[in-house]
Amino acid sequence: MPHLTLAEVEALAREAHATQTDKAGRPYAEHLSAVAAGVRARGGSDAQIAAAWLHDAVEDDALSREWLAAAPLPPEVKAMVLALTKEKGEALDAYTARILATPGALLVKESDLAHNADPARLAVLDGPTRARLAAKYATVRRLLGLTA
Repeated sequence: MPHLTLAEVEALAREAHATQTDKAGRPYAEHLSAVAAGVRARGGSDAQIAAAWLHDAVEDDALSREWLAAAPLPPEVKAMVLALTKEKGEALDAYTARILATPGALLVKESDLAHNADPARLAVLDGPTRARLAAKYATVRRLLGLTA
């Protein structure tokens, strides 16, 4: 069976997240699109762009681990998606170590963090949420060795 094309991965991700919104109430697909565009702008491969479209699918229960395991995707895409899937209660150092150990995943996470920490996105959130998220993103960037 041939692998899904990037257009097919995008359509699938948009459909899987169709009912979800981000913390600001925006359609979740806007975040996925921004992360994929960021990966492309950073010189990412097609596999990394596909992983960007799917990076939150398992974590957000939009798609199951079983779906991912059976999906017609290259093994490196599946590995990146699983590396980027933070488990409930998982320590940030374990999560970031897995990202660093998975080829290609760091670039996707860098793009994800860049969009999550976008001042325009954060500006619409209440002060305590904005402060909590900014601190969390800074910690993850530090653990990943992504300095400003």
